[in-house]
Amino acid sequence: MKAPPFAYAKPRSLDEAFDLLARPGAKILAGGQSLIPSLNMRLSSPDLLVDIGGLSPLAGIRVADTVTRIGALTTHVQIAKSAEVRKHAPMLAEAALQIAHPSIRNRGTLGGSLALADPAAEYPACALALGATLVIQGTKGERRTSADDFFKGLFDTDLKPGEILAAAEFPLGGKSSFHELARRHGDYATVGLAAHRRDSEFRLAFFGVGAKAILARNAAAAAKISVAAAREALARDLDPPADLYHTGATKLHLARVLLGRALAQWNMK
Repeated sequence: MKAPPFAYAKPRSLDEAFDLLARPGAKILAGGQSLIPSLNMRLSSPDLLVDIGGLSPLAGIRVADTVTRIGALTTHVQIAKSAEVRKHAPMLAEAALQIAHPSIRNRGTLGGSLALADPAAEYPACALALGATLVIQGTKGERRTSADDFFKGLFDTDLKPGEILAAAEFPLGGKSSFHELARRHGDYATVGLAAHRRDSEFRLAFFGVGAKAILARNAAAAAKISVAAAREALARDLDPPADLYHTGATKLHLARVLLGRALAQWNMK
């Protein structure tokens, strides 16, 4: 199928982008790896595509005193290859290599994935596990929100009309573990887990098991007791819906398998 007709504009500044986004039917285009297929399948029909790909302030990786800040236009391959990310936020580098295929990773962006909030995507779960802060810009200036509050539901986020996700900031420190199971490499994950431990705090974010990435708080609390207790408690956190290939019970079983693998990496029993 072909995309419906639309106008196209490529702003040269954030102010110009905000002016364009104020027009009825305007939609942001970044890497386009999710938007373009949805246009071609007539699942989306914007009147105006605002291509923010040329806005350099929205790209790049910078490590400060307490966070790794990654601009929204930073591509998956840039994240995977970044020495700073591999050192300070290795979970993101691992997750980037699991996303689709090289052609997608060369064009797709961190911000595009976070703003889309696909429940089977890797980055939203990583943002939850790492306790990220999302930096959002609009005509009234900049605001920040935690990943816990940013993801609302199925393809639903805290972004307001006319706002742009500018960056994500990931706190330094702790130990990470990332796992996913898929029918084939590059497919959406059947079940995935982004796990992070900072001192005595565990954050276990599962994806592919609901309408959005889910923090398994009961399992995280039980992990301080034993792996077996954490696996048992996971049933209180997750109630995965069935998909074309797996029952909900199968997906819960696979989630428990990944939880065991993550905790084993930290030599927990």
